[in-house]
Amino acid sequence: MTDSLPHQAGPPDQPRPPAEDRRHMIRRRSLTLLIIVLLIGIPAGYLMISANQSRDSGREKEAKYAATGMTEGWPSKLQRRVYEVPVPVPSEEVAYYETNNWKTSRLYVQFETTNAGLDAFLAGLGVDRDALDRGKIAISDRAQRITGWEFGGSDSWYGLVNEQRNPAPTQDVVVNMEDPDYPMVYVVSRTVP
Repeated sequence: MTDSLPHQAGPPDQPRPPAEDRRHMIRRRSLTLLIIVLLIGIPAGYLMISANQSRDSGREKEAKYAATGMTEGWPSKLQRRVYEVPVPVPSEEVAYYETNNWKTSRLYVQFETTNAGLDAFLAGLGVDRDALDRGKIAISDRAQRITGWEFGGSDSWYGLVNEQRNPAPTQDVVVNMEDPDYPMVYVVSRTVP
């Protein structure tokens, strides 16, 4: 015969906790689900948005650096500052192209501006209109082939070479004054890294 141990009963004066009713159980589970969704869903959504932005940025940079000719639009402020090409406001038909190698970096820029804009541009280079020579095509044939620029056919071309000591860039400038109110400016700024 085995003796069984006595079973001790709970204290008689403490009531048992009430059973959880259905409404409370649903509310507790809903709250738990909401917390899980917030803890997992928000970071996952953030990562997805961030990944898409990063991929889009990479595509834009790839397109920018894969360009093999003039790109419509303004060069960045950094490019304008590094190459010292002060594109004036207002300017129309703005386009640019940048090339870099171990020997020389170049920024090709074109824009149409006003008379005041041309004066502001030349002042930004540290010269004035007197520095422009009539009939001078200061931009090389090589640069013309790269950009697709063609200078000829009229005597409305003016040019200058703004040579500076390294590390400051040298700018070759050609201005088409066929429409004297809206001159078209072509610039090749080159610097040695």
